[in-house]
Amino acid sequence: MIRKLKSGEYRLYSRKKDAKTGKPRNLGTFKTREQAVQHEREVQFFKRRG
Repeated sequence: MIRKLKSGEYRLYSRKKDAKTGKPRNLGTFKTREQAVQHEREVQFFKRRG
């Protein structure tokens, strides 16, 4: 899940909630939406690789 921050950057969050905090885990902050989308694809690839 990608959200735009007030600073204009984009942050990638996990869909599952973190067990410790109860909030979605931050998976990285990026300057452009395209970078965030690319990283999300990379994360999905490695999730299914194992």
